[in-house]
Amino acid sequence: MRGYNKVILMGNLTRDPELKFIPSGKAVAKIGLAVSRSWKDEKTGEMREDVVFVDVEAWGKPAEIIAQYCKKGSPLFVEGRLKLDSWEDKNTKEKRSKMGVVLENFQLLGDGQGRNEGGAEAPSAGAYRAPARPAAAPSVAAEPDTGGGGGEDDDVPF
Repeated sequence: MRGYNKVILMGNLTRDPELKFIPSGKAVAKIGLAVSRSWKDEKTGEMREDVVFVDVEAWGKPAEIIAQYCKKGSPLFVEGRLKLDSWEDKNTKEKRSKMGVVLENFQLLGDGQGRNEGGAEAPSAGAYRAPARPAAAPSVAAEPDTGGGGGEDDDVPF
């Protein structure tokens, strides 16, 4: 059975995007996204809120656009895929892992006047979609393989 790995999130940036360039010249941005949900507690009748913090990485042109037009607090809509990063702690030698999201598509959200909350003029379309792949072509990832195993992102200084 084939799997399906799709994540859709809408939230606010928890910090300014960190934009870096790998040796090949490709941009990579690391962002933190706070996603909240509200519900009514059945026992007390009070409104409750839960916040989840998600690390997101963007590659190429989307990374550059997000770094240019977003800052801490900016709202952002993200579509992507889950990615598990694994490493060995240098001090304790224990294996560690962290789930994150690799951005595939996004939309800048703002005040409805073509500006994001940072005040910068946003691109007129406001959304980025990865180029479509022909149906007959083999599936090739637009970003480097970041599954651990020596991908090109090993040189990213994060």
